[in-house]
Amino acid sequence: MRILRCLSRKTLPRICKCQFISTPHLTSDHIFPQRSDTLAQILDVLKGSTIAEERGIDVNSKFWATYKKASTEYDNDFLDRANDDMDIILTFAGLFSAVNSTFIVGMQPDPGDTTNVLILYLIQISVNGPNSVPDISTLSSSTGFSSSTVWMQTLAYASLAFSVLAAFGAVMCKQW
Repeated sequence: MRILRCLSRKTLPRICKCQFISTPHLTSDHIFPQRSDTLAQILDVLKGSTIAEERGIDVNSKFWATYKKASTEYDNDFLDRANDDMDIILTFAGLFSAVNSTFIVGMQPDPGDTTNVLILYLIQISVNGPNSVPDISTLSSSTGFSSSTVWMQTLAYASLAFSVLAAFGAVMCKQW
């Protein structure tokens, strides 16, 4: 407050005098640079001020200064650990998704089997004539999977979905 009183006595009245002068040759362009210069001076004086250090002598302010320092260190350490954990989760989710996708592709039925059977039927029709109709019910259909295959594929797709969701959550945490 001492510095502010000192500044208000020395520089602020000068600005007030400039504002109340009603001369035609003074415009707002002449007054505003003085304001910004004065504000810059006030800011420079406050930056070099030791008021906060002088007030920091009592026990309460020492406690809060120590608390702020300790809590800042703890928070920075916590954020570093969380950031490292998110990196690990992203790496694991990416690798797991790649391996899981490979297994999902490997569990799919081979489309070549159905194509081979259809080509065989076309050959039989061309050899035996258009009147011979092969039994199409022997074709393997996509709905004829065993229940264990359906469960395995369901679990594989669910794990892939959760892995992608975990990676999305890790990215959101890192960007927050």
